Amino acid sequence: MNSSSDQPLAGKVALVTGATKGLGLAMVTAFARAGADVVVSSRKQDSCDEVAARIRTLTGRRAVAVACHVGRWAAVDALVERVYTEFDAIDVLVNNAGMSPTYPSLPDVTEELFDKVVGVNLKGAFRLGSLVGARMAAGRGGSIINVSAVGSIRPTWDGLPYSAAKAGLDTLTVGFAQAFGPSVRANSLMPGAFATELAETWSEEFRSNLASRGTLDRVGDPEEIVGAALYLASDASSFTSGSVLRVDGGMAVKVT
Repeated sequence: MNSSSDQPLAGKVALVTGATKGLGLAMVTAFARAGADVVVSSRKQDSCDEVAARIRTLTGRRAVAVACHVGRWAAVDALVERVYTEFDAIDVLVNNAGMSPTYPSLPDVTEELFDKVVGVNLKGAFRLGSLVGARMAAGRGGSIINVSAVGSIRPTWDGLPYSAAKAGLDTLTVGFAQAFGPSVRANSLMPGAFATELAETWSEEFRSNLASRGTLDRVGDPEEIVGAALYLASDASSFTSGSVLRVDGGMAVKVT
């Protein structure tokens, strides 16, 4: 039998958006390994099905696949109803879904691009956090983790709508903590540059430039998000709420 330290999320249910790749995949897999039943959510149902099946095989935990475009209000509402049909509670919500399309200059940012970025990174997290947070507060409590980005405090011109949306997400974190406490904790997890699937398109020069922006002089491995995510999801962070935890390799503090 596993000890509580081996299974800090035993008996919990965790919903992770953007869970089929990158940091979301690392987190939802880690939660299942830590004893949680999980909901794998992203835009494409086949990708969700594949990841959920892999998690079930790997961990033996229950893993439910639910596709959702979080930038659409009605889709978020349907996701919440589906999850509460499958489970009696959500104990951990990770708002991880995000997008940051490129553009040649700020005047070239279209209204469509701007609205999509804000919709996926901010609007969806607001709606999902509001619905789930209210149910958590009325039930057995829980933990909301908003996945921000170091760009929210160190923005650059070529990712400004994304950075602005992530800054808004950090504001939501404080608001959720106030609205749904004391039984619900809400915190931001702020990653820096990680070698996710997107990194496969990076040139060596671009990768080197990213690495040099932090005090650790490298980009992170997706598995390096897991410790911080488990801390915020579990009772280890029982006195942590309304906070921002940076996992950025020192990007936020390096003087350039």
